[in-house]
Amino acid sequence: MVRARHNPRKGSLMHRPRKRAYKETPSFNSFPEMKGPAKPMNFYGYKVGMIHLIAQSQHAGGKMDKQDMQIPTTVIECPPVHVFGVRAYTHDAYGLHVAAEMSVDKLEKSAQKKLTHFKKKSAHKKNHAQPRSNTTPFTFEKMEEMKSTLNQIRLLVHTHPEKTSFGKKKAEVAEVALSGTIDEQIAFAKQKFGQTIAVSEVFKDNQDVDVKAVTRGFGMGGVIARFGIKTFRPKAKYIRTVGSISPLNPRTVQFSVARPGQLGYHNRTEFNKRILKITNETAKLNPKAGFEHYGPVQNEFILLAGSIPGPVKRLVGLRECIRPDATNHYKIGAVKYVSTTGGAW
Repeated sequence: MVRARHNPRKGSLMHRPRKRAYKETPSFNSFPEMKGPAKPMNFYGYKVGMIHLIAQSQHAGGKMDKQDMQIPTTVIECPPVHVFGVRAYTHDAYGLHVAAEMSVDKLEKSAQKKLTHFKKKSAHKKNHAQPRSNTTPFTFEKMEEMKSTLNQIRLLVHTHPEKTSFGKKKAEVAEVALSGTIDEQIAFAKQKFGQTIAVSEVFKDNQDVDVKAVTRGFGMGGVIARFGIKTFRPKAKYIRTVGSISPLNPRTVQFSVARPGQLGYHNRTEFNKRILKITNETAKLNPKAGFEHYGPVQNEFILLAGSIPGPVKRLVGLRECIRPDATNHYKIGAVKYVSTTGGAW
């Protein structure tokens, strides 16, 4: 007897429903448990584009040991983020809940375009006999008093797109989680309140990170593009369609049947991407005319091995690895060649 052909279903069920992302700014819901002093566990940057590097492999015992290897690399520009607020969370059986929040007196211009509802903290006018609210401003002293009930402290930050060259003016707002104990988190938040954080304070060279971004959007897509099913023969009445979507009885369409709909603009996370280098030596990176559709890099940037989701200029979230891989895929020496300038590091 002829053995029946094994034909697995088309398309992954992991990412359903395939609908447009709720927001373009990536956010992380979970973070790894890290010991040691308090430090930020995630950061944000803008995707510049892709280049390739040539470096000598130092993978002892491998076939490429001591040979030059080409590494496809993504460039992420990371201007410093500004800490404009601190948020304290409690935790119960239903998850995290905001217990208290505090913010700076005045926002920067790029953040004001985003947080249009932000109210400046000013002295109460004399023509108001009673204050509008009986609540008192939250302070770090009160945070330390209620620290026994708190689960974690997070920083409210906004980006600085005006420091880049591609013309964006409205800042993105996100949370930055902290490692360490509650006491260490409060001390770190107090130190950085109203200050900026650079990417070199969060990550280091040869470190693996998780990357999250919203993918490139393509609008309405058919079943061939969305799920990769086979097309019909050229003589068929319809070629790029599903043969049958359901039986006559029961009259229902199962959720696993390939259907046309939104293609792209989805939240996607890629794990264990290697940071090859973090530096601000832009002269060794920028081509003469700048990067296509982006312009020259002007701030600290990350050279990340491999590709990441999203188009050029898209905001990318970087996080400490939540499930680290013990395998070190990139053991390389000094970079001998950079495709944009022909130089070396």
